[in-house]
Amino acid sequence: MRTFATMVALLLLSNPAMTDVGTGDTAIECFCTDTYGQRVELGKSICLFVDGRAFVAKCEMSLNNPIWRDTGVNCTMSRLPSAADEVNLG
Repeated sequence: MRTFATMVALLLLSNPAMTDVGTGDTAIECFCTDTYGQRVELGKSICLFVDGRAFVAKCEMSLNNPIWRDTGVNCTMSRLPSAADEVNLG
């Protein structure tokens, strides 16, 4: 009888740990956030600026956590010429 009670207790205690749904039978949503705290869905790519470096990163899952993975692609950027730039038009 003691073994049966132990088995039931283990079963009841392990049930919440094995579920990935919240209240109302909806799956827990995973997403990344950008620099401004805006939500970015899994699988989407954006340009990130980290330590003076700009690169394209993709929102992915790693060990059940959303992460930014470097794709190895540099961000495409442009800028307007400033007064310090010497522009020779002719």
